[in-house]
Amino acid sequence: MARIPPLDYDAALPNARAAHDQHQRDIGRITNMKRTLLHSVPAFHALMEWYPLRDTVRPFLGERLTHLFAHAVSTETDCLICSTFFRRLLVESGEDPDALVLSETDRTVTEFGRQLGRDAHGVSNELYAALERLYSPEQIVALTTFGAIMLATNVFNNALRVELDGYLEPYLAGAPPSNAAQGSGASKTGRPAGAR
Repeated sequence: MARIPPLDYDAALPNARAAHDQHQRDIGRITNMKRTLLHSVPAFHALMEWYPLRDTVRPFLGERLTHLFAHAVSTETDCLICSTFFRRLLVESGEDPDALVLSETDRTVTEFGRQLGRDAHGVSNELYAALERLYSPEQIVALTTFGAIMLATNVFNNALRVELDGYLEPYLAGAPPSNAAQGSGASKTGRPAGAR
């Protein structure tokens, strides 16, 4: 059960309603996580910086590896909402999240994401050297910060026990396949508008 109920739009202060409406226009779905964050508009704006960071790393990672990285971070922290959201994107793109085929680059980037989720002190010199062979300092800074804000959303969801949005239930690990989970009629934009 959620520790803080999602904000009721009708009872929200004007600044929270304005943030809600702007986000809905620009990004899309307002999820349980976002409605919980809207109790504090500065907190909402801080975590919504996820979107510009995602848009910064996607050009050099590509759509698939961006999703794999965010999934790796979120599964390592056992964040039900975020890991299920990225399972959804992987399933809808035709992947099996439980049997991913990864290139050497994919393995390096996802291992970096998992290590950020486990313990950032544990990023070994070997792992960093592999990352450094693939990306520039500017790209590594953006990727690390994207991972850090992904972690922040994981921490928020886990600590406050934000409830999973109903539309994600068919994508839970171990859930039986359904038409929804096979992507029929589902959006494939990859926009985490419906994410969290």
